[in-house]
Amino acid sequence: MTAPSPELSAPAGQGAAPPPPPSMRLRELVFGAACAAAVRAAARLGVADVLGDAPLTVEHLAAAVRAEPKPLRRLLRALSCYGVFTERPDGTFAHTDMSRLLREDDPNSLRYISLWCTEPWTWDAWPRLDEAVRSGRNVVEDLYGKEFFVYLNEDAPESADVFNRAMTTSSEQSARDVAALLDLSGASSVADLGGGQGHVVASLLDKYPAMRGYLLDLPRVVENAVPRLREGGDLSGRARIVPGDVRVSVPVEADVYIIKNILEWDDDSTTRLLRNVVEAGGPGTRVVVIENLVDDTPSMRFSTAMDLLLLLNVGGAKHTTASMVARLEGAGLTVGDIRPVNPYLHAFDCTVSA
Repeated sequence: MTAPSPELSAPAGQGAAPPPPPSMRLRELVFGAACAAAVRAAARLGVADVLGDAPLTVEHLAAAVRAEPKPLRRLLRALSCYGVFTERPDGTFAHTDMSRLLREDDPNSLRYISLWCTEPWTWDAWPRLDEAVRSGRNVVEDLYGKEFFVYLNEDAPESADVFNRAMTTSSEQSARDVAALLDLSGASSVADLGGGQGHVVASLLDKYPAMRGYLLDLPRVVENAVPRLREGGDLSGRARIVPGDVRVSVPVEADVYIIKNILEWDDDSTTRLLRNVVEAGGPGTRVVVIENLVDDTPSMRFSTAMDLLLLLNVGGAKHTTASMVARLEGAGLTVGDIRPVNPYLHAFDCTVSA
């Protein structure tokens, strides 16, 4: 039998604690914002980065992150209840598997994902969830008078930077999985639409040395493309960076188009993007759509929460397998294989219908 993790073990001499009664569980749920705020605070303070393999006193941690020891202990005590850090019998604090994911240098880091999901605009939007449910549309435009990504780039550049870093982290972690899954041996060119900084393109160009690659995304995003794709980089001779909005046009012809994690927007934006891909590629062109699905995931709590957040900010939604197939077929694509990329992503291999 596998031993329980230290942070979840019952106190010495006691059995496992019984689950809280429904009245207490509901109280815990309505204080969920406190947990999210605590994770955000720890990430912004950099506690996980200064805590190494050896446990440290709260006084040592406080000095390192320039905080007061007593409130820092309160923060870490709250997080320890959820398995983020653990307090040892001698009063020192140590890492857990979850707290290590807040380190910026961890290969599986979720630091920027954690910050993105708790950015200031989210605290404005969540209290209006009932409005979004009633109307079926986003609340951001009423809050800020602008479409979400316009608001981010014009009025909230720090949040835009966090978003780009979060997407970069996600892309870095999944790019190798995507490249390993896809067999593009019959293609001479690939275009990644809304491809962020180009990690997927770079991985595919590494796998196929004769292939040409295109990276399309907003100007603010692609100006920070990975150096390997830019002038002077080792892949620059086979890569072309195209700044623009794929919802407006897809101005490149390629044998294969990749659309990863951007078909969660509002219906109009998604429809325009797919129409642009069909027009750019023409009949028979291969289109690979990669998405996190709400009906096939190891964490329904996370996926359904992200689904609600998409409703709030862009009026979008996480897809089920059936809704994704319907959306793709309705846009003029023929759906072939549907395969897992990793435990969190699925690939829909399609062709543009004749």
